[in-house]
Parts: sequence; C-alpha cells; structure tokens
Amino acid sequence: MDTILKIPIRIIKEQELVIGPLAWDEARKVSGLSVDPARSSATFSGDGKDVVNRLVAQYERLFGKASQEVCRSAVQDLIAGMPPEEVPSSLR
Repeated sequence: MDTILKIPIRIIKEQELVIGPLAWDEARKVSGLSVDPARSSATFSGDGKDVVNRLVAQYERLFGKASQEVCRSAVQDLIAGMPPEEVPSSLR
C-alpha cells in the first residue's frame, strides 16, 4: 500500500483515540476521501496530498491546533521516509 494511503487511516485511528467514532464520521465529510472503518482502508479521488490536507483541516476546524499536532504525531514515522515534496503541507 502506498504511504500516502496509510496516512489518513493512521490519522483517523489516532483521532479516534481522542474523540471516538466521531473521527470516522468527520473523515467521511472530507471531499475526495472514502474510508471503510471495517477494513481500515482509505481511497482517494484526486490528489492524495490535497485530500490529507483537507482531512487535517476538518479535524482542526472542530478541535483547533492541538488536533493538527495529533495528526502530525500519528504519521511522523510514515512521513520521515517520504520525499519532502510528497509530504502534505499540513503535516510538515
């Protein structure tokens, strides 16, 4: 699985630890992102970096800047191995 596809699932699962099932509901509101909680999978329609940025923004709208830090922390190991130009700007 591509690293960019692992990022939203990792973010959602980390947010789920904080806010419970609401994390999946909020992820479903993100344009271009389809999630399947039962399979812990995500697919994109469009640019993956943009979709991840929208996901982070969705949580940030609800829970503020602290939410963005939760997202960054959740994927720190994944983005460490990615070329800088492939890392979504919201996670830098």
